[in-house]
Amino acid sequence: MNADELTGQARTHIATLADPDCMLHAQVVQPFLNLRRAAKTQGFDLKPLSSFRDFARQLEIWNGKFSGARPMYDVSGVQLDAAALTPFERVNAILLWSALPGASRHHWGTELDLVDGLASASGYPDKLTQQAFAPGGPFAPLAEWLDIHAPRFGFFRPYQGMRSGVQPEPWHFSFAPIAELARRALSPKVLRAAIAAAPLLGKELVLAHLDELHARYVATIDLP
Repeated sequence: MNADELTGQARTHIATLADPDCMLHAQVVQPFLNLRRAAKTQGFDLKPLSSFRDFARQLEIWNGKFSGARPMYDVSGVQLDAAALTPFERVNAILLWSALPGASRHHWGTELDLVDGLASASGYPDKLTQQAFAPGGPFAPLAEWLDIHAPRFGFFRPYQGMRSGVQPEPWHFSFAPIAELARRALSPKVLRAAIAAAPLLGKELVLAHLDELHARYVATIDLP
């Protein structure tokens, strides 16, 4: 991937699927469909709630949270009051759950937020919460199946709460063969160029601390 693809400013690497409705890196399409087919044989309907996300969408999410227009949450999932936080506290609070524009793994088309569509069809709303994937939750059976079988198709969970500063996301799966190449290519220099040209709220603060933010929230993940 080139710099624009890495930072979500181009989608020349992306293919669009109709069934299921999602956008993925062209080389991730078949591995995902293979995983989905295997899940279906076991009674699961792999439903992507999020796949490729471009820079503009990530910027909208970031600015909404930084300004207080969108909710921010602490490590326990309790909503925070943006007005009560210093600008740097806002930056770190956002990064617990959302990536910097240009640094989202979803820019690469290698990432999927997955739920079981059959559980959704039975009346459970599509909520990406840790409780929904924990034992007793509606998506727990799918989570257990993916724990065992997703690696056979090249997918893993990059955020498990062990190394990365990002909170555990049991719904988030990444296609390792391509995502690892992208993670290593997304240097602070590449990220800095993307952010410097954007109307990012808190930009001066982010750029002043970019190396440490990159190290904690971009370069460090829970490797497969």
